[in-house]
Amino acid sequence: MIDFQNVTKSYAGEDILRNVTFRVNDGERAGIVGPNGAGKSTLFGIITGDVVPDSGSVVIPRDHRLGVMRQHISPADTPRPLLEFTSDAIPELRVCEKRLAEIEALLARDCGSDARDSLLREHGVLQTRFEHLGAYHLDLEARQALSSLGFPVESFSRPLGEFSGGWQMRAALARVLISHPDVLLLDEPSNYLDVPAVEWLCRFLTGFPGTLMLISHDRFLLKKLTSVTFEVNARTVTRYPGGYDFYRTERDNRMKMLEAAKKNTDRRKEQMERVIDRFRAKSTKAALAKSMQKKLDRIEDVDLPDSLEYRGVIRFPAPPPGGTEAFRFEHVSFGYTPGKILLKDVDISVDAGSKCAFIGYNGLGKTTLLKLLTGRLKPVSGRVVLGHHSVIGYQAQEFSDLDADGMSVYDAVRQALPPGAPTANLMNVLGSFGFSGDAAAKLCKVLSGGEKIRVQFARIFVNPPNLLVLDEPTTHLDVAARELLQNALREFPGTVCFVSHDIEFVRGVAQTILALENGGVKKYFGGYDYYLEKSGAGSSAGPEDTRGGGASSGGLARDRRRARAQARQAISGQYREAKRKLAELEKKLDEDSERKKVLIAKLSSGMKLDFAALKRELAAVEKSLAQTEEAWEAAAEETEALRLENLRINDAEKSPGKPPSGT
Repeated sequence: MIDFQNVTKSYAGEDILRNVTFRVNDGERAGIVGPNGAGKSTLFGIITGDVVPDSGSVVIPRDHRLGVMRQHISPADTPRPLLEFTSDAIPELRVCEKRLAEIEALLARDCGSDARDSLLREHGVLQTRFEHLGAYHLDLEARQALSSLGFPVESFSRPLGEFSGGWQMRAALARVLISHPDVLLLDEPSNYLDVPAVEWLCRFLTGFPGTLMLISHDRFLLKKLTSVTFEVNARTVTRYPGGYDFYRTERDNRMKMLEAAKKNTDRRKEQMERVIDRFRAKSTKAALAKSMQKKLDRIEDVDLPDSLEYRGVIRFPAPPPGGTEAFRFEHVSFGYTPGKILLKDVDISVDAGSKCAFIGYNGLGKTTLLKLLTGRLKPVSGRVVLGHHSVIGYQAQEFSDLDADGMSVYDAVRQALPPGAPTANLMNVLGSFGFSGDAAAKLCKVLSGGEKIRVQFARIFVNPPNLLVLDEPTTHLDVAARELLQNALREFPGTVCFVSHDIEFVRGVAQTILALENGGVKKYFGGYDYYLEKSGAGSSAGPEDTRGGGASSGGLARDRRRARAQARQAISGQYREAKRKLAELEKKLDEDSERKKVLIAKLSSGMKLDFAALKRELAAVEKSLAQTEEAWEAAAEETEALRLENLRINDAEKSPGKPPSGT
């Protein structure tokens, strides 16, 4: 287990974590969630020893091996071939291998029988350890993992430094996955992955037998892989005994209860303050006012945690009218170098109002297709035809970071106006994206990731489009901001074409899938789940888990059944335990209530009894009754939440969603 005890960590005098206490049990699959900057990565740094807490302690079993995906590659590793770097996943193997070679060299010399026996025993122990760590399987597992993450076999011998930063991170991910650690720490592992690689990662991790701690804004991974959730927010860590959906429901319920408690407390304090002010002016009521003031001072304020709900606004202005067809590709071929065709004979059309996601491995041409659509690239052959009055709004990958840090939000958006265009409607556009009044004067350099995405869309919508073309719009957005954008795009009446590696975002927006396959594009007239069913993409083989795990042991349907069964089993167990605890508390309430009645009857009987002792016992029973009532209320809420979650999972099992008809 990993045990945090009263851990505090500050940066520049500001607490990131304050007296944090929580525990991750062996074998748990923990999702770590919270807003950007709340301290999620700091938790990982404290576990690995890279960050030293200001106070408190962290206990990790000595015999547990940590597997950590680092966000930076050591310069010493960049000259190494890709396969060699990935296979070198367990440092302990290098130590074993070196010592085995030394022993074999010593045995080759003449030495006494006692020394020889000692060396042979040590050699046997090390050889067993060497084999137990999987030394003879690592090369094969590295090849399988690299292939599943999109590396072609011919690239295995290339130096790591020749790859881009994103591909280096994929290699680092493959390296840590095949190391078979006891505790696996993954910080945003899907940031550099395309959708097929995310699907493979999910299947691989489903079979991981150790303790998993996952920091992610990817709701797909959180829902599929985690069974317990830790929220890092407002300098503390809160444990929720369920996966992501359970956490969201339970957190909403807790927030509603806290808000109601705060409202009641604030109202009571206001009432008392008014009475005190009125009584204080009267000499006959001054003592009473002083007594009430003491009671008021003892009432504790109810503090609400920082909200994880994204408070910004994304409200797309109405698009201009257009034709029934948004665009079409007529036998389009394209290549960046002569003689090397990336896209060949692409022939597709998209109706106005469609929500289309481009799906495929990185390097197959998803971004290239978007650039061809927007006219930033010209086809080698064929043509791209826009529909009648189609107006494009384009957000490119390289546009994700505003090059306007010194500007205000108002100036950054005004800069996007066509030359000579009037600015009369500019404030209306800014208001549509949550920048009304003083918010329009904020400098871009102080904006959060969610605010920057709203500025980007405001820049697009100063000339309202009816065809939105978006390349990775969720990059650097936390969960709440992604959900806000997802809902806005779903409700946008115009056409949306986008590329995203966030599977839950694709599932929530796309109604049509355009899949890149073998240099062409195949159209699926349905959402992401329909595409998986028709294409068989969810059951493509990943690397085989040599320990019998689920990396390649079935398709997506089997993974879903297994995940549902695991979720149902976990929730059912928690629900049974919660009901047992609730029954015990109810029994205790009945016992205390009955004892209270007996004591009151004795005190009022008039008999000669030890009244002092009876009163002391009555006070103890009343205190126990109050404590038990409080515990019962909390247990009843938890039991009800688990009951609803259990019903939801059972309903999902009985009524799986049907894909839309069509081909």
